Amino acid sequence: MSTIIKIENLSKKYIIGHQRRERYTALRDVIMQKLRGMGERLRHPLSPNKEKTDLEEIWALKDVNMEIKQGDRLGIIGRNGAGKSTLLKVLSRITEPTTGRITLKGRVASLLEVGTGFHPELTGRENIFLNGAILGMSREEIKKNFDEIVAFAEVEKFLDTPVKRYSSGMYVRLAFAVAAHLEPEILVVDEVLAVGDAQFRKKCLNKMEDVGRQGRTVLFVSHNMAAIRTLCDKAVLLDAGKVIVESKADEVINQYLSFNSEKSGAAIADVRNLPRLKRSNKSVVITKVRLLNEHGVLSGDFAVWEPIEVLLDVDSDCIGKQVSFWILIYSQAGEVVLSSFQYDVVPAFSIKKKTFGISVLLDPIILPPGRYSMSFGAFGRMNEFCDWIDSAITFDIRDEFATGKAYDNRLGMTTMRYKWLVNYD
Repeated sequence: MSTIIKIENLSKKYIIGHQRRERYTALRDVIMQKLRGMGERLRHPLSPNKEKTDLEEIWALKDVNMEIKQGDRLGIIGRNGAGKSTLLKVLSRITEPTTGRITLKGRVASLLEVGTGFHPELTGRENIFLNGAILGMSREEIKKNFDEIVAFAEVEKFLDTPVKRYSSGMYVRLAFAVAAHLEPEILVVDEVLAVGDAQFRKKCLNKMEDVGRQGRTVLFVSHNMAAIRTLCDKAVLLDAGKVIVESKADEVINQYLSFNSEKSGAAIADVRNLPRLKRSNKSVVITKVRLLNEHGVLSGDFAVWEPIEVLLDVDSDCIGKQVSFWILIYSQAGEVVLSSFQYDVVPAFSIKKKTFGISVLLDPIILPPGRYSMSFGAFGRMNEFCDWIDSAITFDIRDEFATGKAYDNRLGMTTMRYKWLVNYD
């Protein structure tokens, strides 16, 4: 197979400004500061600008070199902040590299965010033609695939409705359908598929498999290792903007899991500086996570059948905002094995103080022995993502045969205690 993407010494630098300011500033203070600044510049025009800003260099990518062959289905994995989305944006020509060079042979269709390339005032029908034209397709090519796109996206009833009235799920269904059906040589898909429901995600994975079998190239970013194993024949692991390993998908996934295992078994985690999912508006921020065992002691190691209490410290400036929380537990293979949503038990509540705590008692938690990670999030009204942290903390489950707390090598990703009755009547 010929090389369709060649990446040479690719680096991307961002300059981030940290504004130093008082906690509360009145309008008159802002006006006076600006007037003083203007006066200083008039009196000393050659003096440096003394803005209260700290500048920080962030290298999202650093000296990346890769060759991707035609027909490859490449998974791109790594922790949040590793540079995965930045790499896709550079490949999609959304952002320019700071240094280095990329050679692309063929048309690229990118699905990096919900509704990428859509105009909110246009209808779904109009956006199909607009998006197709942006991808370089002729009107005849778009017409040929139009019915398949609409059927795949399941938006027939809303085809002539402006997409600004679509839900996020409808947005992503139509955006993916356009990107996948207009026959680009290179299909680039980020974690945006997390918006869709389980049935739609499965349909998308099947479609990407079909695209790969047709000899086209697929680049897929995901935290779901099961999806990477199913879809991709190759994978690359990124960390801190650098390529750690590039090889067969199974080999890279195993190295990624062992790479993360060194940080496992934590009893407490300060998560303020962990990267958030890009759709998070950060109006509610989880700052610390603690795990307690059945004796109320901090621990990252639990026996099978032992309850786990999860404590979250939360910070928010939105007093009165409605919010609810959730937890996802992942196996070491990246599969979701358990989820708990606050609204299953109690409805969303109004925030009354800037800082507060959330307690969740998982009693009992019955998982096979192994290593697990927890992700956390907060929803506002209309399911807006306030906060979302992947792999915020990890913990271990162990067998204890001596105390009767054993999983007994039974099948299944988890189990439950049910009532068993004997009836001789």
